[in-house]
Amino acid sequence: MSDPRPVEELPAARTILIVEDDVDIGEFLVHAIEDEIHSHVLLARDGDEALKFIGSVTPAFLLLDYQLPEMNGLELYDHLQGREELKTVPVLFISANPPVKELERRNLQYIAKPFELDDLLKMLKSLLAE
Repeated sequence: MSDPRPVEELPAARTILIVEDDVDIGEFLVHAIEDEIHSHVLLARDGDEALKFIGSVTPAFLLLDYQLPEMNGLELYDHLQGREELKTVPVLFISANPPVKELERRNLQYIAKPFELDDLLKMLKSLLAE
């Protein structure tokens, strides 16, 4: 977690939750997003940790890796869509091997790894503005 305050004290309207099991990529994204978008950013390493965070705060944005241990990003997304307060939260998937046809069928945004940081930040800003 990138913010020393307890999760329940973070302002939900500006909280971004990243779910990424690669610690190096996750930490890089946390710092880049905090610097560029000036939001509180939480990092979960798997779906279970993400669900614990979401029990305390409703994020303004979800950045989900597709290839996660135990439950993949789409399974996590489906689980989160069962919660009324998360149905309108924008989501961006990141993956080296995204399930392109499934993501497109569901009209979900994604960016393939490796990606340019500027491209990711532009997409994130665009989705946050919708």
